[in-house]
Amino acid sequence: KQWYQRRVRGTYKSKETEKKTDYQHRLTEVEGGVFTPLVMSTTGGVGKEFSTMLCQLAAKKEKSSGYSYQQCKRYIRLRLSFSMVRSVTLSLRGYRGSPKCETTSCELYNL
Repeated sequence: KQWYQRRVRGTYKSKETEKKTDYQHRLTEVEGGVFTPLVMSTTGGVGKEFSTMLCQLAAKKEKSSGYSYQQCKRYIRLRLSFSMVRSVTLSLRGYRGSPKCETTSCELYNL
């Protein structure tokens, strides 16, 4: 099936599987970690594993913060959304602040 003929859940699932096959082996064997693919659509929908991770994170935040579960989940999604918008904006328009020069890069380029 073409991408436009799939249901949204099917698309999330195929992208999660694709990311797992690309990165799972390296993270588990080489780095000894666990990999959870965070698949998200431009309309705000998330994949099953991303949703599970959000729920677990909101439950932990609820215990430590004193806010309700729904408030914590909403806050996490909001922060993620703004982070995504910020990174996309930065990648499209480029960084326009003053360049911060590290000593190693300055020495490399004789600046």
